[in-house]
Amino acid sequence: MITRTSDHGLRVLLVRPEDAAALLGLGRTKVYELMRSGALRSVKIGGLRRIPATALVEFVARLEAEEAA
Repeated sequence: MITRTSDHGLRVLLVRPEDAAALLGLGRTKVYELMRSGALRSVKIGGLRRIPATALVEFVARLEAEEAA
């Protein structure tokens, strides 16, 4: 599970696509592509896109399951 915390000591629940890219070891463009295709869940807040920390964990778990199959 992602246990990153904010500067205030709170657990991070939503991350920017750029931060998700760094956490996943992918480029920013690839993360936006994954969000557009629905492979990586995201939420819209006003004009912003954010990725729930749980969506990152689910995405990686799905990749691992596909590779194991």
